[in-house]
Amino acid sequence: MKVLIAAGGTAGHINPGLAIAQYIQSQQPRAQVVFVGRREGMEYSLVTKAGYGFRHMEVSGFQRRLSAENIKRNLVALKNLALALPAAKKILREEKPDLVIGTGGYVSGPIVRRAAKCGIKTAIHEQNAFPGVTNKLLSKVVDKVFIASEKAAKYMAHPEKCIVCGNPVRRQIQTADRASSRTALGVEGKTAVLSFGGSLGAMAVNNAMKDLVLHNKSRQDIVHFHVVGKYDDGDFEKFLQENGLENSENIKAFEYLYDIPSYMAAADIIISRCGALTISEIACMGKASILIPSPNVSENHQYYNGKVLADLGAAVLIEEKDLNKHTIIQAFDSLYGDSGKIQSMGRKAKGAYQADCLKIIYSNLGLA
Repeated sequence: MKVLIAAGGTAGHINPGLAIAQYIQSQQPRAQVVFVGRREGMEYSLVTKAGYGFRHMEVSGFQRRLSAENIKRNLVALKNLALALPAAKKILREEKPDLVIGTGGYVSGPIVRRAAKCGIKTAIHEQNAFPGVTNKLLSKVVDKVFIASEKAAKYMAHPEKCIVCGNPVRRQIQTADRASSRTALGVEGKTAVLSFGGSLGAMAVNNAMKDLVLHNKSRQDIVHFHVVGKYDDGDFEKFLQENGLENSENIKAFEYLYDIPSYMAAADIIISRCGALTISEIACMGKASILIPSPNVSENHQYYNGKVLADLGAAVLIEEKDLNKHTIIQAFDSLYGDSGKIQSMGRKAKGAYQADCLKIIYSNLGLA
């Protein structure tokens, strides 16, 4: 059996695809899984590092705001779309998959749509309560629509095809061990903090972490790991240098962490955006968190993602409009040094994890 998985754009689309691939192969070790995505996108590095085959397809989104730069981008997007259609036919003809799954990103569109037209079994997974444009369109033609939240069904073309399953979490997240991770990262006996603004980064989160790092500068019992993201362009490293922290053992900055499961497992406190997959991973690991939802998303869905954990008492939620030096420090200090509170919040987060997600997806794909 061969499965094609189309995923692109951000880790929030790619990692669910990797989780599904891992589960399929755990049930059928002889199954082949090949991914389709952009070579310049994050999917290429994540997929190839995980050991899966990769087929290239260049697809980009259209920009709605009118500007000279966006007109150029839209011309490129039109060209990519025109080339993607024959590319999809070629990939399907050569790979001969039994199943094609899309987990989000523009690249899912051409390959999943073409597979459906060819009579190949198809499915999509939507991570958010408010689906992206690609998945809303694909919901008209695919056989199965897996959704993380029941709210997403009303946005799909055929709500009756929707199966609520939560978000798939990679095996590495499920099995990462706290004790061994803390030993490997050298944070035993210290408060470990992990912060990130998504795989591409977020300026608001990076700036808030600068304030927090300076606030904690004299606290030698804290080790802070911060992921600046692809678009930081050296700004956070410059900040560390200007404040004499570039060689500090207590603050470490990274563009991206491929081994983020180990860092999450080692962390006492996670500070992050509220992407749907991030929330699921935090819940899976049972971690206390400070959440800063992005306001630049449809229907403000990150706020509602974060509110799930905040309402359980598992997270501190700070909207970006309220994010400043005082609010981030206040939120952190409300947890720092209170291991009982941190552990209690972690247990509450664990209660939000939907552990049977991958089993639901697999059992409904008709692969057994």
